[in-house]
Amino acid sequence: MEEQVKLTKLATCAGCGAKVGAGVLAQLLEGIRVRSDPNLLVGFDRSDDASVYKVSPELALVQTVDFFPPIADDPYTFGAIAAANALSDVYAMGGEPKLALNIMAIPESMPKEAVHQMLRGGYDKVYEAGALITGGHSILDEEPKYGLAVTGFVHPDKVLTNSGAKHGDVILFTKPLGIGVLTTAIKAELTDPETEAFACKLMMTLNKYARDIMVKYRVHACTDVTGFGMMGHLLEMAQGSDVQIRLSVADVDFIPQSVEFAQLGILPAGMYRNRRYAESFVDPGRTELVYQDLLYDPQTSGGLAIAVDPEDADALYAELKRAVPSAQRLGVVEPYEGGKRIFLR
Repeated sequence: MEEQVKLTKLATCAGCGAKVGAGVLAQLLEGIRVRSDPNLLVGFDRSDDASVYKVSPELALVQTVDFFPPIADDPYTFGAIAAANALSDVYAMGGEPKLALNIMAIPESMPKEAVHQMLRGGYDKVYEAGALITGGHSILDEEPKYGLAVTGFVHPDKVLTNSGAKHGDVILFTKPLGIGVLTTAIKAELTDPETEAFACKLMMTLNKYARDIMVKYRVHACTDVTGFGMMGHLLEMAQGSDVQIRLSVADVDFIPQSVEFAQLGILPAGMYRNRRYAESFVDPGRTELVYQDLLYDPQTSGGLAIAVDPEDADALYAELKRAVPSAQRLGVVEPYEGGKRIFLR
């Protein structure tokens, strides 16, 4: 009988905590020439969740790729989380995933059954999304990694970006916050089985259900909150839309166990990278440090941050409450007055 492998012990970082910081990424991309194409509706120069290419007046392709080292010890769970996280970028653009390709790196010594279960987890989530896995690529590596390249469809006139927020829009969010802190504590074996099960279930939850609801309303901007944390992703929305955002910290659904661990100083390295990148644009007001930390916490398979027309906000919020892990009404979009982009109150 093959010995059970603990995947997180094979990785130095977990999930989206391994993501290159936004500030470093901007420097790495600086100066790269961007080719002009009238059919490229969204490219990498836009700091958005995925690229969008117009194929016809009725169809545009949404493309994204996402992979990371283990966020859970159980191979099936890790595969499902990685797939849910990769699919999320298509949902954030208002699209529907259609095709996916596996991306996998595994140690030569990794048991075949563990690899099989990891792939099975990915397949199950892709099929739940209504999409197909049609192939992929794998290499040998000392540290396991898994994810997907995903192609989705969207109508060219219904593409959602992170740069379309308008004055007066209401910011809604669809999952509780603090998963990066929680997975850091899990990796350190500081949590009980119930907490670990809660975290895994949350990360395995597709944003499909939020997407299917929000496209029925006048949503002006959307982004999924992942590796750059709530502050990093809302900053990209504020900068791209040339607005400022006023956020009510009291209305954020922080995971209670994450608050406790953050108070003890158990914080992922990605939180510090996100803070260095975004904090000069954030007015924290009187927000306690522990909640500031959680707002910079890198999320894996996090929720959708939605900027919706104020006249549709109540109806969208009510419908989301019945379908997502945690519907929250976080704040409002305001005209940019210069200086800070995000104001916490």
